[in-house]
Amino acid sequence: MMKFLPHLPEQLVRLLVVFGVLVAGMFFVRSMLPPELKDTSIHIQSTLDREAARPVHYAGSEACADCHEEYTIKKGGYHKNLSCETCHGAAKEHTENPAEVKPNVPRLREFCVRCHTFDPSRPTGFPQINPVVHNPLKPCASCHNPHDPKPPTVPQECQACHAEIARMKAVSRHVLLDCTTCHNAPNGHKISPRVVKASIPTDRDFCGKCHGSGAQMKEAPKIDLTSHGEKYLCWQCHYPHQPGLD
Repeated sequence: MMKFLPHLPEQLVRLLVVFGVLVAGMFFVRSMLPPELKDTSIHIQSTLDREAARPVHYAGSEACADCHEEYTIKKGGYHKNLSCETCHGAAKEHTENPAEVKPNVPRLREFCVRCHTFDPSRPTGFPQINPVVHNPLKPCASCHNPHDPKPPTVPQECQACHAEIARMKAVSRHVLLDCTTCHNAPNGHKISPRVVKASIPTDRDFCGKCHGSGAQMKEAPKIDLTSHGEKYLCWQCHYPHQPGLD
């Protein structure tokens, strides 16, 4: 070997020999393997056959459309992105024998609060409640149609989606202000909050309507807008929903 590679260091030649032996051993071992361990098409087909042999439990939401008018209501409601079987369970057997096999109908509050109990990690606009104080003695379906769960009345202070802010504002100096005092929320914001945004104040003069030295709001703390904070926006120093903590 050395006379064929005269210009290479002896250590490198030895390394190449070891590498060559390993590669040759790999091909030898591969040649001894059965075809099903080498051919990926056989691998894929065996996986498909194994999965296809599993019993089918779910029918899919489209199967509900033929018999249940609730499907049409759900399709245009707030639960339109949920499969019927998310709440009613696997329904394949029900579609084959609807007279005897009935789907599960969740009626307890504990089912709905799995998704709607307040959790700050959930996306903005997702309806959330505190189940301890939100109509604690009634099942959710007594006020909300499960297939299109619009609230029977507009939630006060936007707390259906902004529960954390509502709780904070409830103990702040702005407690008596309606959310619409500072924000304009179009109807589209209630349906698509990420697409249709509520407006927020954009300049110091907005806060100055109540807090400027010449403002008519007697109960509100007053400041001189020309010297107080100068170039900074008010909410860069004061949190609007709890302005006392700054």
